[in-house]
Formats: sequence, C-alpha cells, structure tokens
Amino acid sequence: MKVLCIGSMNLDHVYMMDHIVAPGETEAVNEIKNFLGGKGMNQSVALAKAGANIYHAGMIGPDGLVFLDACKEHGVNGDYIRQIDEFTGHAIIQIDKNAQNCILLYGGANQKLTAEYVDEVLAGFETGDILLLQNEVNMLGYIVDKAYEKGMQIALNPSPFNEKLNEVDMTKISIFLLNEIEGGQITGLVDPKEIIASMKEKFPKAKIVLTLGKDGAMFAEGNTEFYQPIFPVKAVDTTAAGDTFTGYFLAGLSEGMAIPDVLKMSAKASSIAVTRPGAVPSIPLRKEVEEALK
Repeated sequence: MKVLCIGSMNLDHVYMMDHIVAPGETEAVNEIKNFLGGKGMNQSVALAKAGANIYHAGMIGPDGLVFLDACKEHGVNGDYIRQIDEFTGHAIIQIDKNAQNCILLYGGANQKLTAEYVDEVLAGFETGDILLLQNEVNMLGYIVDKAYEKGMQIALNPSPFNEKLNEVDMTKISIFLLNEIEGGQITGLVDPKEIIASMKEKFPKAKIVLTLGKDGAMFAEGNTEFYQPIFPVKAVDTTAAGDTFTGYFLAGLSEGMAIPDVLKMSAKASSIAVTRPGAVPSIPLRKEVEEALK
C-alpha cells in the first residue's frame, strides 16, 4: 500500500523567547533556529521514519530546493514535488520557556496547486492507497473529490481550521486526525467524549483520532473506542508533536497493525519528538520508538 501526502513545505524560522509576544510588545529573542517544516512535510517525514511507502507532492519556489535533499535524506519519494516561480511557504514560530508555540504562516508556493497538477499526481495511485491532507495547500475540495472517485482512503488533518475547509465534502473523509481544538471547531463542543460522539454521528463511516495534548489520545470507529495516555517527558519543543503522531498512526494503519498498538507507537514517537528542537529533525526513527517501547 502506498501513502501519498499532498501537503505543505515551509521554511521554519524559530525564535526562542521568554514568553509569546503580546500586541504592541517588543521582546528580545534568546535564540533563532531555522528548520524545514510545513505540516505536510513533517507528516511525510514521520511516515517515512515510521517505515511507510510515502510519496510527497506539492510546490516549492527556488528557495525551497533543500526539500528535495530532505526527501532523499529521510526516505520520502519526492518525484511529484514541482518548483515554480514563487516564494516557498514559510513560518515564523515563537517558542516560550514552557515549550508552548505560536505560529505565523505564509502559504507562498503551497497555495499554487492546479487541477492539472493534482490530476497528474493522483494518476499514480490506486484504490485503497492512502491520501493524507492538511489545510495548508489550496485545491483541497478538488483533491478530495478526485481521490474519492479513485477509491483512495482519505485522511484529513484539518489544520489550520478556517473557512477554506467549507469547500471539502467531509463525508468523503475516511480518517480524521485532529486535536481537541479542531474537534471543537468542527462540532461546537468542548468535552472530548462529546466531540467523539458528535464526530461519530456526523461521519459514521470514518475513523476518528482525537489528540488531547497531555491527556493522551482517543480513537473511535463505529462502536469501537480506544484511549491512549501520553508518555510523560520534559518537553523542549512541541511543534511537530501532532505531525509525528499522525505519521506514525497512518504508517501503523497501512501495515494492518491493531489500533491499540498503533496508538501506543504513535504516542511514544510523539513523546520523543517533543524532547528535541525543530520539526523535521525532531521526528524519531521507527527503531528508536520500538526500542523505547521495550
């Protein structure tokens, strides 16, 4: 089974600060770091490091050629990545002394996908293959419709949650991977159990994975539900925690692992990622996760 991620690639500029800057405030930065990121690339790398057969598609500008090198380095097939005459997407990330973050996102080349390009990419995939999407690229509704016609399993991480998601026929989503804030934005609810119940009612055929930060994660499909607690660690940078969880979850799913085992592996991988700075560099290899679970 192949996994395709049509997703964002961002050059991340990370600023380490005492606290997240307030409106009108000027604050000195303790340290600056530059990383490769974007939810799409983060999740593709997580899939690759977890051992999945992952293909990444998306757009970069002339300043984004480093992503092609990163794909080769981490085992992501980057044959579908295209360079265009536009700035690569980038993010400005503030991280405070408690490892909480605040992100400014510029879409750039990520927002330049075309129908012709999407058709070209999807032609290389078949019924049953997994398509992973986030809300950091354009053409999301078109991508979902065309992938659904092919019979692909469509996994959606609805982040960032905004009006662009209105163009997506959510009934065509096979797997929702979302945090409690996004779950609340979809359902209008706050309590995780109520969010799960509402999601099951709205999308009865879908698998639902709801991450709850320090409170772990929940999974639901039909009458089946599982809960996975976190593995407590001292967090340094939480930027790619959710992306790591997503990548490992889909990798385990594509292998046919039992859901409780997939959740446990994903939680452990995420717990390792938050102990390291950056997005892509923080994601652990499968063998690290398996060794840590022993």
